[in-house]
Amino acid sequence: MKSKIFLTALAGALTFASCSDDFLETEPTEFISADQIADASELNPGLQAANVSGLYSTMYITGSGGTNLDHDDFGQKGYDIYSDLLSGDMVLGALNYGWYSGISQLQSTIDFTDTDNYKPWRYYYRIIFGANNVIGAFGGNDATPETDEAKHFMGQAKAMRAYAYFYLANLFSEGYDASTPILPIYTDTEAPNQPLSPASDVYDLIISDLEDAVSLLSTFSRTDKSEIDQDVAKGLLAYAHAAIGNNAEAKTLTKEIIDGGRFQIATADEALGGFNSVTQPGWMWGIDLTLDNGLDLVSWWGQVDVFTYSYAWVGDVKSIDDGLYDAIPEDDVRKEQFVDVYEIGQKAPINKFYDPARVIGGQRYIETDYVYMRIAEMYLLNAEVSAKTGDEANAIAMLKVLMDERVDDSSYLDGLSGQALLDEIYLQTRIELWGEGKSYLAMKRNKATITRGPNHLSFPNQSFSYDDDRLSLEIPQLEIQNNPNIN
Repeated sequence: MKSKIFLTALAGALTFASCSDDFLETEPTEFISADQIADASELNPGLQAANVSGLYSTMYITGSGGTNLDHDDFGQKGYDIYSDLLSGDMVLGALNYGWYSGISQLQSTIDFTDTDNYKPWRYYYRIIFGANNVIGAFGGNDATPETDEAKHFMGQAKAMRAYAYFYLANLFSEGYDASTPILPIYTDTEAPNQPLSPASDVYDLIISDLEDAVSLLSTFSRTDKSEIDQDVAKGLLAYAHAAIGNNAEAKTLTKEIIDGGRFQIATADEALGGFNSVTQPGWMWGIDLTLDNGLDLVSWWGQVDVFTYSYAWVGDVKSIDDGLYDAIPEDDVRKEQFVDVYEIGQKAPINKFYDPARVIGGQRYIETDYVYMRIAEMYLLNAEVSAKTGDEANAIAMLKVLMDERVDDSSYLDGLSGQALLDEIYLQTRIELWGEGKSYLAMKRNKATITRGPNHLSFPNQSFSYDDDRLSLEIPQLEIQNNPNIN
């Protein structure tokens, strides 16, 4: 197993690199220094609103991975494409422009000099730096703010820090092994370079942060879906528990979210409705993008949607894996989401993700929204962990809630048990969440072996175990150069 190490901290701040030699940026401009306003924050917690807002904007702004020109550097949704390609469920159908080619060909994942490894590293540690700024302004990790407003800012910051460490732990390790050192932990902006901590310590921090967030956000009513509220924090916590085998805890959390009744499974019509608006009742977390956000070709829509002025439109189509497509029954509405629109043997998601105007290459400036979490994920995860804890009746019941909106007759689920039931849940997770960046997490959780379909341009019909060295990211070169504690 190759070593996995993470972005260094220099002089108490994280090293942020770009493609040029001028790579040190100790205070990202999105965030006001915690040292500058810590005293004032105690009296006026609202002063931290800009820093918290900066955390959320980092999730979609271009260049947050440290480059100025890379068209795959646009925050979380860019790394959702990474993970979908690594899981094998998404196919890069052509290589005309080169974006994501190193990921799809499983080349950059074994080349520590390739910036494909550096960009997500820098992005998630940028989130961590900003979160630590906010947490520090309210007294640090062990502090409990007195006012509700301060608790809400602290809760969001802890949830965002946990979110970043969770994705780092998944992308930069080959599967959960409690004793394996995987990355250095930074919980404040003043810490010197840290050695690698074992995966158990990383997940202890993730879970502790999210448990704190759930408590701190108990009275928080968000203004829009871009903000993390208690249900989103519970969803992230459920994912963290499930990743390390704490299935009972994940079952409880997902049930609480489902029973809360705030979100509804997408109907059959909504499954063909574009997945382009935060107003959809099944979206738990997402961003309402407008022209003011300034996104265009360099965006998730600019990579995936043929109805956007995009790489997918001009040739580099993002397609569903043929094997996965073939596994979708003919009476399943999701079969209609994918069409070989250019008759090149690659089925684009033209009826799942699209600009509502549906003009080929039409959306030049992005107004369609980003989804980060849906209630369908909670039903699928609840089904998975229920099956793993022996509650197969509940697993089937949860899966049926989804499948009753997708197929004519879901009664076939009643005859499933054991591994066959787990396999069906995993399959439905891959189908339902295609293109949303979650198949990779399911692959790791279920220790799956994936087989690439014949429409992959690289390694067609070949199989890979979840812990194959090529399916996780490599050590960024700058980390090796700058952090002596992990060399």
